[in-house]
Amino acid sequence: MAESEHREAKLRNRVVDSISRRAENALKEDYGKARVMASDAVQSQAYLYPIKGIFYFLAHRSLWQPLIDRIVPYGTLTISVIAAMFTIAYLPQLAVLLLFNGPLAVYSTVLLTLNESSIIIHMISRTWILQEALMDTFDGTMVSRNATAVVQQGREVRPGSDPMKKLGKVFKKRFEKMSLTSMVRYFMYLPLNFIPVVGTITFIFLHGKHRGRIVHSRYFQLKNWSESQRTQWLNTHTGAYASFGVVATLLEMIPVVSIFFSYTNTVGAALWAADIEMQNNAMVKETAPNLRQAAESIE
Repeated sequence: MAESEHREAKLRNRVVDSISRRAENALKEDYGKARVMASDAVQSQAYLYPIKGIFYFLAHRSLWQPLIDRIVPYGTLTISVIAAMFTIAYLPQLAVLLLFNGPLAVYSTVLLTLNESSIIIHMISRTWILQEALMDTFDGTMVSRNATAVVQQGREVRPGSDPMKKLGKVFKKRFEKMSLTSMVRYFMYLPLNFIPVVGTITFIFLHGKHRGRIVHSRYFQLKNWSESQRTQWLNTHTGAYASFGVVATLLEMIPVVSIFFSYTNTVGAALWAADIEMQNNAMVKETAPNLRQAAESIE
């Protein structure tokens, strides 16, 4: 009997040791990935481009027209969605979050409702209201940054001094619409908001990380990159695109002025693409030869 118990104890110890080693290895691997991602984000300075987009947009009046043309329909949509969500969804969600978050539930529910409103507005506006305007804003910004040759791969560019008036007929695929997979992923992340503070931050990070992977969809279209080329580039620069996406997501969560940030984030993405194209970004500078080689190998 004692010998049997001894064998069982040894077996349990082996199992515990095995689990401990695997957990330790997993933590080391995740920590390593996090360090690489953070290093990529810092080195690329991609998180600054949404802010650069604000100042560049304000300084270039020619980029304003697509926004001005869409203010009324987008504003109506925004007010309608936010009002409906706070009327219908706020109190039921508050009642649930009170069980998990206590007094913090008031703030968590506001953020959750704004997040939900934001994704609904994003889905509707990107499909029916802003799609063409954001594409024009991206292309116009690229032209203003002397990346005309890239834009000409997807549309006619006429002579002139005003970058927006130079944009002609489009003959390449438009901005990508929000996919069903993206919507499913978003709603899968929603329960994270039940976790006080940390859960909401994690939700914003995960949503922003995915958002970052689509900010250069127009650039990739203009460059004629295949799906495998896009995936290789995005996987090489995960941290950079995640940092851009998180900042862009936070800006577009601000009620009422979210349409303004939709345009400035598009401008920021175009500025980033122009810098990559001119190799004026840390992602492709000689100080990081491995990244530069990755960029050149895709061409």
